Amino acid sequence: MTIYDSENDVLKGDKIVCEARKISKIRKINKSGRHKAQQVTLTDNAKCTVIKKARYIGEK
Repeated sequence: MTIYDSENDVLKGDKIVCEARKISKIRKINKSGRHKAQQVTLTDNAKCTVIKKARYIGEK
């Protein structure tokens, strides 16, 4: 299993589980048009694991 521990590393998947000692309040963010999403910040020994791989990840 690869560990991404550098700044700006990204995980993408359909299901991601996260653990941390501290979690910020949930913030609502705009994605595109009327679509909204939620965002939290994990701090103090944060770790995320992809549980379910994304079916398709488009190129940017």
